[in-house]
Amino acid sequence: MTDSSEIAEWLARVRAAVATAARDAGRDPAEITLIGVSKRQPLAAIEAAFEAGLRDIGENHADELLEKAAAFAPDGLRYHFIGRLSSRRARKVARQAMLIHTLDSLRLARKLSLIAQEERREVRALVQVNQGGEATKGGVAPAAAAALVHDTAALPGLRVIGLMSIPPFDDRPRDWFRQLRELRDAAAAETGVALPELSMGMSHDFAEAIAEGATLVRVGTAIFGARD
Repeated sequence: MTDSSEIAEWLARVRAAVATAARDAGRDPAEITLIGVSKRQPLAAIEAAFEAGLRDIGENHADELLEKAAAFAPDGLRYHFIGRLSSRRARKVARQAMLIHTLDSLRLARKLSLIAQEERREVRALVQVNQGGEATKGGVAPAAAAALVHDTAALPGLRVIGLMSIPPFDDRPRDWFRQLRELRDAAAAETGVALPELSMGMSHDFAEAIAEGATLVRVGTAIFGARD
């Protein structure tokens, strides 16, 4: 496992790079939330990152999120769910994740709304968009994003606050990020729903995402090193 001093050093580098990218884009670095993606990383890595100042952790798998959140949940640490979410795991994940990045169907939206009503609290989510139409990724087609935002707006207890994407891995990431921002802006204008958040950008392309308006960037290996 990567030791804690390396994680602290790598985290500092990423935070500095995020701040530089924000300033280069004429933005306030405080507008961007850095999420450390700890998929398949040991709990000690999360503990080291938290000690070094990281406050947001993203997990791709429901069982891994639940296990880690049960073992380590100090005040100030926020878990995000960034993987495909099944209805079967929705209730437990919604209890632990402060934001679900992968809402991709009205069926799941209705399930999350029911959970929110039964537990008398708000569940926050982002609509995931599958920009490249890739079968291996979740998300709605770009043309369907505004409709899902519209339909979820009427569901009590569920609050959709933006869009998320994992675009195709190619040599034009900024084009994809610009498309998602424009899609978000159009959906907000069409539905009247405030959508302040854009979850986009990972270790290799977060600077381009920030230049196009990302508010949440999901960084794994650049902070934690290679996965076991």
